[in-house]
Amino acid sequence: MQTMGLKRKDVLAIAEMDKEEIELILQTAESFKEVSTREIKKVPTLRGKTVVNLFFEPSTRTRTSFELAAKRLSADVINISTSSSSVVKGETLLDTARNIEAMQSDIIILRHASSGAPYILARALRSAVINAGDGSHEHPSQGLLDLYTIKEKKGGIQGLKVVIVGDVLHSRVARSDIHGLKKLGAEVHLAGPPTMIPLGIEQWGVKVHYRLEEAIAGADVIILLRLQLERQGKGYLPTLREYAQLYGLNSKRVALANNGVLVMHPGPINRGVEVTSEVADGLSSVILEQVTNGVAVRMALLYLLSGEKS
Repeated sequence: MQTMGLKRKDVLAIAEMDKEEIELILQTAESFKEVSTREIKKVPTLRGKTVVNLFFEPSTRTRTSFELAAKRLSADVINISTSSSSVVKGETLLDTARNIEAMQSDIIILRHASSGAPYILARALRSAVINAGDGSHEHPSQGLLDLYTIKEKKGGIQGLKVVIVGDVLHSRVARSDIHGLKKLGAEVHLAGPPTMIPLGIEQWGVKVHYRLEEAIAGADVIILLRLQLERQGKGYLPTLREYAQLYGLNSKRVALANNGVLVMHPGPINRGVEVTSEVADGLSSVILEQVTNGVAVRMALLYLLSGEKS
């Protein structure tokens, strides 16, 4: 039953959403952002609902952000990590999720190293499923909070030049950002070493650069990606020092962008490699505001999915 406007039971990928759905989520997040500024940061919207964070990969920002979002909506929250679950005893992902659902969960938030894992749960469960990052596929809530932050700071996204820099090949954030930015009318450029740019990605309607200075010229937004060293084999990078020299963002390179450029990063930051501390902590940086906005966007997702089920 659809009561709140989302066209789906689950949130698995921005690639599946249309422009109207994305805008509905961003508008809903705007109404929730004020809640986090109150002395008592809580509303009764999801009272009686149960939200389960099921994380099979390490996470600080995303897991905490979803937990805070659910608690600020008055939901009951359960956090399960790989080390504390029956997975260590050989239980499958699906069996773990079915047991959680048998305890009447309403929304399951899954992070998993395998691309597509959230789809397995979404097909098998009655509970709503939110993808909190699956392999190198997508990280939709990060993509949505990036869109929210850009829209909040720039007043809109249509026509902006947005440059995504770094390890695009292994980045689920990059894929969610590209889909969302293209749907809202941005001009998307990618910059990084040839080994870290997927072959044929120009077919997604993006422009590819291998020189950072060329990409950044005239940019309105620069999104830096974390080097996914844990997902890389050998041969993607000569050295971190060379990467920093060729693709690290410093003040000199920021000066090539338009006045008022936004510098963004999904975190955690490799200071001195992906970005200098001067830029990461500088006036152009909105990195911590991305974190703040993440709570509001995740409140919106929980609220809209819960409403669809009610």
